[in-house]
Amino acid sequence: VQLVESGGGLVQPGGSLRLSCQTSGLTSRTECMGWFRQGPGKEREGVASIDSDGTTSYADSVKGRFTISQDKAKSTLYLQMNSLNPDDTAMYYCAADRSLYRCMTAMEGIGVGDIDFWGQGTQVTVSS
Repeated sequence: VQLVESGGGLVQPGGSLRLSCQTSGLTSRTECMGWFRQGPGKEREGVASIDSDGTTSYADSVKGRFTISQDKAKSTLYLQMNSLNPDDTAMYYCAADRSLYRCMTAMEGIGVGDIDFWGQGTQVTVSS
């Protein structure tokens, strides 16, 4: 299994970025995919997730600004990020798991390290 993120970069406050996660090797057993982030000196935290039925969930800090989506034909997961602010500065990681429960609890900060598969991360820096 490979998860490869792209689309990070430097953006000014109020700007937008779209992250992509190209996947390979995932099977129909994958129940959940998501985006996590880890800022300087912080723990990795859940940002957004999408399950196999297309149901999405978001961290309170990004609701209304970020949108998670996927193109199954292209095996790609996306994160559209709008109205970015300096607090969004972090390394962003794509993740996939065969357990919806494990995915959702990780979104709440429990058992993040137990997630099945991770990408290598893409850096997002919001600064003027």
